[in-house]
Amino acid sequence: MASDPIGRILTDEAVLAEGMTWLAARDAGMARIAATLPPPPLRRRAEGFATLLQAITGQQVSTASAAAIWGRVEQAGLTTPQAVMTAGEEGLRAIGFSRPKIRYALALAEAEMDFPALAALPDDSVLARLTALPGIGRWTAEIYATTALGRADILPAGDLALQEATRLLYGLQDRPAEAALRARGTAWSPWRGVAARMLWAWYGAEKRREAML
Repeated sequence: MASDPIGRILTDEAVLAEGMTWLAARDAGMARIAATLPPPPLRRRAEGFATLLQAITGQQVSTASAAAIWGRVEQAGLTTPQAVMTAGEEGLRAIGFSRPKIRYALALAEAEMDFPALAALPDDSVLARLTALPGIGRWTAEIYATTALGRADILPAGDLALQEATRLLYGLQDRPAEAALRARGTAWSPWRGVAARMLWAWYGAEKRREAML
């Protein structure tokens, strides 16, 4: 029987737990997370235009700034392609979009992306379709694929929180660069998306612990 070209989908906590068990049995760092922290959140988001636009909003700004801008996007009702195109450059600038993000948002709105069709494509094809859009780099595409589509074997290795969590968890002297984290992540396949969730949870726990010191 041919293997499924899409692979596992993180549909619920049971699938997440399956991946955690697999990882903990093969990696001492993942075993430490599993033994120390509660299961991480599923981190699923709705598929479609709004989620990808939110990812663009969060590029290269702090979490707080991204949340504030996205709040204005939602308040203005700019969560559909039609609304974004109607708002145009002036409307997007008024809610805090930078010049590049205005261009990316309008390009996404005009692209008429078939979001439901993405769910039927293998991981590489999903990433290729998304990164063909202006302003959608690999990190943004991988975040969309692992959260909106629930792909279980995608690791957003360019994510700074994942890089820092890896440094802390494995006692590395320096934060691993994207290529180094991607190479390390090959040992976590076919559950790299679960490894990402575990590392995000570890990062959050370490930040809370530091705040209490």
